[in-house]
Amino acid sequence: TAAILSRASWSLQSVNPGLKTNSSKEPKFTKCRSPERETFSCHWTDAVHHGSKSLGPIQLFYTRRNIQEWTQEWKECPDYVSAGENSCYFNSSFTSIWIPYCIKLTSNGGTVDEKCFSVDEIVQPDPPIALNWTLLNVSLTGIHADIQVRWEAPPNADIQKGWMVLEYELQYKEVNETKWKMMDPILSTSVPVYSLKVDKEYEVRVRSKQRNSGNYGEFSEVLYVTLPQMNQFTCEEDFYFPWLLIIIFGIFGLTVMLFVFLFSKQQRKEN
Repeated sequence: TAAILSRASWSLQSVNPGLKTNSSKEPKFTKCRSPERETFSCHWTDAVHHGSKSLGPIQLFYTRRNIQEWTQEWKECPDYVSAGENSCYFNSSFTSIWIPYCIKLTSNGGTVDEKCFSVDEIVQPDPPIALNWTLLNVSLTGIHADIQVRWEAPPNADIQKGWMVLEYELQYKEVNETKWKMMDPILSTSVPVYSLKVDKEYEVRVRSKQRNSGNYGEFSEVLYVTLPQMNQFTCEEDFYFPWLLIIIFGIFGLTVMLFVFLFSKQQRKEN
């Protein structure tokens, strides 16, 4: 694939020997992204005009390459609308997962930017959804608590049939903090978070990537975790703990007294 992409890039230069270094006023690609390995879209910046000279209409052309066929056949973008302004959308009919693509932006017949890639390299899943949490336990001191965070995979990611295998990264922080704490990537859609401070509010977010390739997608909506106040647990412990201790010592005392009584009674009988 690397050799094919290299040849495709060289082919672009040979077709456009006068290709200029992209200046700040010319449109350039910002990103190409596939959310589910079945479609993808490419986006570019607006043209900035200086003086009387202006660029003509911006068009995107693409070509697909394979080892058996190496022809220079450029086709125009199939859909300039669906992915928004300054974009080109490729639906499943125009998407091949393992065949490299080369794309170029043109204006007035000249190329202003170009890019080569395979779809598998630009996978960025949509955010996970339906985040929720449950309380696992509270420490005996009532200072820390453990929770379980759960979520669902992006709706358009076909994980049931194994077309995509997603890896998740959970981040959390106290609401008044600026730095997120990052947990190790996992493959499951739930993870315990330990030793959170009681009487604090936390923010939790999750993002995902295709395992072994692609980049992380956008984060999910923030999940707010408000743990019960410490004094609630303290009062509860203060209420139950002494009574339990009294009951235990009471039973023990009664047992000792009963044993002493029976023992003394037995001694009197023997005398």
